[in-house]
Parts: sequence; structure tokens; C-alpha cells
Amino acid sequence: MKLLYKPFGLVMGILGGLLAGKAFKRVWRLAGRQGDAPKPTDRDRGWSEVVLGAALQGAVFGGVKAVVDRAGASGYERVTGVWPGDEQSKKNEKKKG
Repeated sequence: MKLLYKPFGLVMGILGGLLAGKAFKRVWRLAGRQGDAPKPTDRDRGWSEVVLGAALQGAVFGGVKAVVDRAGASGYERVTGVWPGDEQSKKNEKKKG
């Protein structure tokens, strides 16, 4: 069953990346910034804007990835009856018991 989750997780990851990109652009505009976030090598942008952009982008991508991964695992469990990460949980239970 774990092998079946791999392609499903891959598709969810791609969709998550697309969603995160759109979410970041919206957040960047809401922060009052124009255009795309600056690249670290953009000479015309200051340190604070470059670092703020990178930190914000990392936070948005990390949050969206967590939401998408968790939703994918929950959906997979609903369909198959198996949680994708249960192998580790079973090992921990054996050690305790």
C-alpha cells in the first residue's frame, strides 16, 4: 500500500507547489510590494526587501506543503483505510509493548 502512495504524493506535491506559488504572489502583493519577489542578486533591491521576500516565500511554501501533504495523507486513508506513515507507528508500538 505504501508503494501506491508514492505517485499520489508526487502529484499532490506538484499541485502544492503551484498553489504555494500563487499564494505567495498574493501575499507579496498584500504586503504592498510590486512585481515578483526580488532575487538575492537583484542590485536594485535592498537587503531588507530581499531577506523579507525570501523569508516570506519560505514560510508560505512550508505552510502550503504541510497543508497539502496532510490533506493528501488524510484523503489516501479515507480511500484505502491505511495511513501512509503507519509503518513507523507500528514499530514504535512494538518497542513500547
